[in-house]
Amino acid sequence: MTQGFFITGTDTGVGKTLIAGGLAALYRQLGLRIGVMKPVESGCKRLKDGLHPRDALFLKKMASSPDRIEQIAPYRLEHALTPRIAAEMEGIQIDLQEVGRIYQRLACTYDLMLVEGAGGLLSPLSRDASSVDLARLLDIPLIVVARNSLGTINHTLLTVEHARQSGLALAGIIINNGSADADLSAETNPGLIEDLSGIPLLGVIPYLSMSERDEAEPLARLMAEH
Repeated sequence: MTQGFFITGTDTGVGKTLIAGGLAALYRQLGLRIGVMKPVESGCKRLKDGLHPRDALFLKKMASSPDRIEQIAPYRLEHALTPRIAAEMEGIQIDLQEVGRIYQRLACTYDLMLVEGAGGLLSPLSRDASSVDLARLLDIPLIVVARNSLGTINHTLLTVEHARQSGLALAGIIINNGSADADLSAETNPGLIEDLSGIPLLGVIPYLSMSERDEAEPLARLMAEH
């Protein structure tokens, strides 16, 4: 059976896409066949040929995936809102079972699947489903991405606790430095989070410049180092 990870975050904007793309680039460099998905993406830019899901396209690039964007990101939403509201505004019904079927078809052709969720675990995808339900359906362990700033300990521990209560397996936590100006908590956050959560700390990723983020090789190298 293909191994997979569900990349979730403690909040939106914590660097899930960067981490998921970095992992895809790293594992591809190690010789694995990598499949990627961002099943639901809101805030897609509308161009002449349709909606462009920036996050999903980044994952496709980092994994060097031949899959169609419709498979990688089956639900692409224009409004930059939580998926449930964006989908309702655009007359789209998000079907998690369809996401599961696409995932299973892709998983058959890869050594490792990386699935990036939308927002945090409780981000609503539809009237009766959230990212928790999607992670449970796919039945793959979580990697939690947290920002390295004041307040992240509470956010991370709440995410870990809810995942446990929801019966989700946790592979580990990655802490991302999303700013070049680290606050005083940045040095102590990683150790405290690992100690208090009881979850392995997989890495602390330094702030990356745009050139380091955009190309697979330097991003994979930095992921391997950190």
